[in-house]
Amino acid sequence: MPTPRFDVIAFGATSFVGQILCRYLLAQFGSAKKPGARPLRWAIAGRSRTKLNDLLAQLGVDADELPVFIADADDEAALTALARQTRVIISTVGPYALFGDTPVKVCAENGTDYCDLTGEAHWVRKMIAQHEEAAQKSGARIVPCCGFDSIPSDLGVWYLQQQSMLHYGKGCVRVKMRVKAMRGAASGGTVASMLNIIREATKDPALRREYANPYSLCPPETIPKTRQHNIKGAAHDPDFGCWMAPFVMAAINTRVVLRSHALQGYPSGSDFRYDEGMMMGKGFSGQARALGFTAGLAAFIAGAAIAPTRWLMEKTILPAPGSGPSPDAQEKGFWDYRFIGHTKDGRDLNVKVTGDRDPGYGSTAKMLGEAAVCLALDVSKSAVGGGFWTPSTAMGEALFFRLGKYAGVCFETT
Repeated sequence: MPTPRFDVIAFGATSFVGQILCRYLLAQFGSAKKPGARPLRWAIAGRSRTKLNDLLAQLGVDADELPVFIADADDEAALTALARQTRVIISTVGPYALFGDTPVKVCAENGTDYCDLTGEAHWVRKMIAQHEEAAQKSGARIVPCCGFDSIPSDLGVWYLQQQSMLHYGKGCVRVKMRVKAMRGAASGGTVASMLNIIREATKDPALRREYANPYSLCPPETIPKTRQHNIKGAAHDPDFGCWMAPFVMAAINTRVVLRSHALQGYPSGSDFRYDEGMMMGKGFSGQARALGFTAGLAAFIAGAAIAPTRWLMEKTILPAPGSGPSPDAQEKGFWDYRFIGHTKDGRDLNVKVTGDRDPGYGSTAKMLGEAAVCLALDVSKSAVGGGFWTPSTAMGEALFFRLGKYAGVCFETT
């Protein structure tokens, strides 16, 4: 195969997250013809020439020579032409269950690496079933879930297990992640993805059963018999000494973490268990917050499952597609994850992972951009071959260092 013309093409560049991603790439790398201190050959792509031109105008004179390509999410010929010109395609075109199939297909068939920011576990499972054989044959590394869902969870557990091996000579068989704090707002695209999952699950009993299976992303031959805990309501956690509530991103994060352990052969043992929740505080006030949050989440899901109330919510209280938090809100946002791991012989390890922007957008754009560059420049195909990977199994240490150095993500033992 000839050397690709580009390292990275950002597809869906005019989406809400796509625009943030492009601003980040431009700030870090300059344009493809005017490299910055960190050289990268990159370009943008989307379905609307007008919107892409508007984006270039917003990016300013530094983006004047940035290459632009036109391609729709279901235009296989145009996407194939993109895939054959680049090492990596980043897709920000969601909901992925509606618009994400063709980019994955053409990358898998043409040996082009791929990453995205999906949180739609059922779609990821479908893509694995349909395209893993082609990706393995072509050498394409397909790495979904490279945003807030699920890099902090996946790399956080990876880091904890690395530290456990360093300190104790063995991995942890039980790991919990708790969201201590975060500040950020949802965009219309994220809400649209959530509503689409609820809408599909309401109509499809098989999909509801799939979302009840924590091992849904694991290769069938690797699934252990260990039962996984799922925080469904208010609960007290003695390890953290406070009340917990469900974490909405646990539905994808836990499955990614379990797939990572399956792909690595369960190095800490097939009885590995992992769960996530949100810390709501201590005492009666913490319990009240946990109960209130759980009730509010249940009400949202119940309302979204019924067509008339879902329509009313979309028209009145939920953000519209293409909208999201302001640049100032993104900059003032943050997130703080806490992990605790237990070894089989009773030793504990505590890890803290934090980000310096709002989780879903400012921080996600940086993580997604660095993941794509990591695939393009840091991880050779002789080291990691084709197939569907998780962030930690595809990029591991290389991504860990990139996130710490450039993306404002801090990993530390506490």
